Amino acid sequence: MEKGHVLESMLDPDLLQSTLATAMSTGGEFAEVFVEDRRSTSAVLDDRRIEELSSGRDRGAGIRVVCGETTGFAHTADLSFSGLRAAAETASAAANSGGGGVRQVDLDSSSGPAPAFVRIFPEDVPKARKVALLEQADDAARSTGGAISQVTARYADSQRRIQIANSEGLLTGDHQVRSLFSVSCVASGDTGLQTGRESVGRTAGFELFDEVDVHDLARKAASRALTKLDAVPAPSGEMPVVVGPGGGGVLFHEACGHGLEADLVAKSASVFAGRRGETVAAPSVSLVDDGTMVGEWGRFAVDDEGRPAQRNVLIEDGVLTDYMWDRLRAAREGRQGSGNGRRQSYRFLPMVRMTNTFLEPGSAEPADILAGTDHGVYVAQLGGGQVNTATGDFVFGMTEAYLIKDGCLSAPIRDGNLIGNGPEVLLAIDAIAHDFAMGSPGTCGKDGQGVPVGDGTPTLRVARLTVGGTAA
Repeated sequence: MEKGHVLESMLDPDLLQSTLATAMSTGGEFAEVFVEDRRSTSAVLDDRRIEELSSGRDRGAGIRVVCGETTGFAHTADLSFSGLRAAAETASAAANSGGGGVRQVDLDSSSGPAPAFVRIFPEDVPKARKVALLEQADDAARSTGGAISQVTARYADSQRRIQIANSEGLLTGDHQVRSLFSVSCVASGDTGLQTGRESVGRTAGFELFDEVDVHDLARKAASRALTKLDAVPAPSGEMPVVVGPGGGGVLFHEACGHGLEADLVAKSASVFAGRRGETVAAPSVSLVDDGTMVGEWGRFAVDDEGRPAQRNVLIEDGVLTDYMWDRLRAAREGRQGSGNGRRQSYRFLPMVRMTNTFLEPGSAEPADILAGTDHGVYVAQLGGGQVNTATGDFVFGMTEAYLIKDGCLSAPIRDGNLIGNGPEVLLAIDAIAHDFAMGSPGTCGKDGQGVPVGDGTPTLRVARLTVGGTAA
């Protein structure tokens, strides 16, 4: 459908210009209007019953005014002239109580990269067809074995139209469409209940399901749960850890990526503060954040400040080359933003956030990395964890992992954590394969805001990493 290429105007430029003039009327240095219209649909099937089938819409604007080191911010769901004016006056007063005068803002014509092409908009697909996908996934998961005692499948889609105008004359926007499907299974056995999960999410429309077979997705989730019925307790102590393709991306997102966000660097809340130009990783390591990756979960055309998405190399051949920037932090450094200014919705100020963060592939053969590891742990999938960005210390749960014995995969393990330090892990990577893959779609939380992000890795080996298990 051609509408997938067209950026539709949301508010009239004259109304935006008037709102910006009000926002600047007390002497602000910078003003911005961020308009958002979000629609979403979700459906959940649990224990063969549809437990949730919902849709919603949220529409409004956030207005930001900056004066020196002070930022005033107000948001409103009233997009009329009076509603926007009241919000602009509130933000302006918060930023600067003096000054006076009116500054006319002349907006450029709407510009910026084209939104992602969408072939089948989710809103054009009947809900019955979406529910049918859930039922198919449930049947496929249960067909893998009688030990599968519970299946939960979830479908979700969202459409987010944004429009950004600011006092520098910028007028741009984006239309972001995302589709997601996940399956969680519970298997019952002598070792108790074991779980398995598989998910897929893309910045794409319903055409996602022409590429993704929900039957395969469900069978993978069920197989993961069934495999863990034979799991042994995780070992404990320091040992080599091999991370499989895609499954360990969240480790580098959390343990390294957040420390490379310019706002945390400015607060000296990052272990990487002041280290540009220094060697911070093994020579084979290059870490990238890329908001332009077609179809990936963290992809967009422009960020929530109107800056085009970019590919940003953060670590290149082991050397820290740059941080991620939003507009305010970049302006203080006399440089452009890096396309990393993001916000959860119009109700929030933007902040520095990752998009799709990943380790670049190397040249090693995955089989050779495994064969060259006499003992240790192979991690196919990591779960949640905790990170201290100021020190880089982290703890992550392993949701699918196996023992390595004599260079081969052995028994699956359970109840284990990876414990370490982000900078130390970067330096301890001694092998990187060519089999790069992105991991599951994620939502990154920071200061009370969540945004969609992606992460990925090829197969790699960390020579020394602490595994926290229960085995003697």
